[in-house]
Amino acid sequence: MFDDFATDLIDVGETELYVRHGGSGTPLLLLHGHPRTHATWHRVAPLLSPHHYVICPDLRGYGRSGKPPTTPDHAPYGKRAMARDMAALMRALGHDRFAVAGHDRGAYVAHRLAADHPGEVTRLVVMDAIPIGEALARADARFAAAWWHWFFLGQTDKPAEHLISADPDAWYRTTEEQMGPEAYLDFRRAIHDPATVHAMCEDYRAGLTVDRAADDADRAAGRRVACPTLFLWSSRDDMEDLYGDPLAIWRTWADDVTGHPIDSGHHMAEDAPEELAAALLAFMKR
Repeated sequence: MFDDFATDLIDVGETELYVRHGGSGTPLLLLHGHPRTHATWHRVAPLLSPHHYVICPDLRGYGRSGKPPTTPDHAPYGKRAMARDMAALMRALGHDRFAVAGHDRGAYVAHRLAADHPGEVTRLVVMDAIPIGEALARADARFAAAWWHWFFLGQTDKPAEHLISADPDAWYRTTEEQMGPEAYLDFRRAIHDPATVHAMCEDYRAGLTVDRAADDADRAAGRRVACPTLFLWSSRDDMEDLYGDPLAIWRTWADDVTGHPIDSGHHMAEDAPEELAAALLAFMKR
């Protein structure tokens, strides 16, 4: 897994990030979603690395990256804090300008990175997510029924951590066949760490609070993503069921948006790595 990639633990100021990186060419940062680690990209990264320098970190709180103490407002696990991590990581690796692609929760970090650091992000790819502020503004009974875990993980009156950690394999159901044996071991190591489970819940708590506030502030101020943006969504997930034309939504948040579905389930990097890699490579050539 990740043959010929270097492995490092890099100090980014507020925490340390575990990262795999390798390849040649212009830099491309790949950000995983919940509850995965960087290893979700292990089938995609080798297809990209002959053309790009590929950087795959664990987000703060996830996998083997640092887990800073939280605060009552959950800001240490907000996407603005995670975006700062990524900007610092890329500078530490010698990249002042780079493209970023994020899936699921990583898509929110990628979006915030492009919004807060426009001089550094050359291209943005978001997968299986619309902006958090948009999703919450549109949340209805159908969304709550399908995505109830947002509110289970995000609430604080009856914290979810104890229930999840009582049997993490039952809660985070997946298989070695889907992920690949090494990626599956990395994933299980993460979900069996109560500190990681707590951090992942804090990610969702931040989503319902400081992340929504950041998106709402951008919308009120008319701030948009200026760099070329690609939106990809899993055809066997519920993006179109929930939102109709999700590309139309992203076009209200970014100036130059293209996109299309990928024939896969939600975890497209694991289900359809060749199709995903082809889409990323084509976008990077635009």
